[in-house]
Amino acid sequence: MLNLIEKAVLGMAALRIFSGSVEIIAAILMLKLNDVGKALVVNSSLALVGPVILILTTTIGLLGLADKISFAKMFWVLLGVGCILYGVRSN
Repeated sequence: MLNLIEKAVLGMAALRIFSGSVEIIAAILMLKLNDVGKALVVNSSLALVGPVILILTTTIGLLGLADKISFAKMFWVLLGVGCILYGVRSN
């Protein structure tokens, strides 16, 4: 089965599994702490995980496609990711 899965896809999926696991652990930690202030701190720390995973999975995907798409298209994808990150950043 692993021979049929591309390395880039495996890396992207592994990062998403890691990200989901961090989210679940954070939710359990919030329940264990049972304090709104502490839960808010845990939740705020997750704001770092999402963008990092987005950038890493996109980078892996683009590297996997590097020989299949042009530099111009790769630029547009990276610009789109940049716009997403700019749009969701907090002031």
